[in-house]
Amino acid sequence: MLESVEHINEKYNYAFGIAEWVVTILFSIEYLCRILVSKKPLKYVFSGLGIIDLLSTLPKYLSFVFLGSNALLAIRALRLLRVFRLLKLARYVGESNKLINALKASRIKISVFLLFIVILCVILGTLMYLIEGSDNGFTSIPRSVYWCIVTMTTVGFGDIAPGTPLGQTIASLIMIIGYGVIAVPTGIVSAEFSQQGKGNESEKPQCENCGAQKLIQNASFCYVCGEPLKNE
Repeated sequence: MLESVEHINEKYNYAFGIAEWVVTILFSIEYLCRILVSKKPLKYVFSGLGIIDLLSTLPKYLSFVFLGSNALLAIRALRLLRVFRLLKLARYVGESNKLINALKASRIKISVFLLFIVILCVILGTLMYLIEGSDNGFTSIPRSVYWCIVTMTTVGFGDIAPGTPLGQTIASLIMIIGYGVIAVPTGIVSAEFSQQGKGNESEKPQCENCGAQKLIQNASFCYVCGEPLKNE
């Protein structure tokens, strides 16, 4: 039985090893092609995306070169850097720029709201400390404020719980407030996001591929990604 399990594991390891080499070779070909077609190869190689491409292909080759060296087994951990290739997907999402602009435009409102929530947690936490006391786990004001934050964010670890009727009533109110805490920042960002969309209708057109704003009038290609533009 153990031999069959080991045999199956060897098959899976062999299959995964082949798949890893195939993916690594494809990444390597893409990296080399980008260097060949780039007008400024060195600029691409030392750019953020170029470094991400290099780090996503390099670990497999390093583990192959240093095969059998126990001191260099940590190099295998560099394979996790391949997940950073997902960062390149952001440039193909046109709405990402709108979302970033909406977050920037609403940062002051959200900051004021979060400051209000912090003050409210301090007040309610202090109130719960006075009502419950150390008998129910509210041994200090910071610990009570911690409980208030956990309760208001609807996390509810359960390590501290009110025991008096008045404390439980206040805790219920804090839980209800917690739903508003989640909804308000979402509403602020959504309103700004909607405003961004309305504002863009009257401004210069944007690239449908990368969402770049402030395009040059009558341009045939996007200055960011090179996508052909539809001039009306």
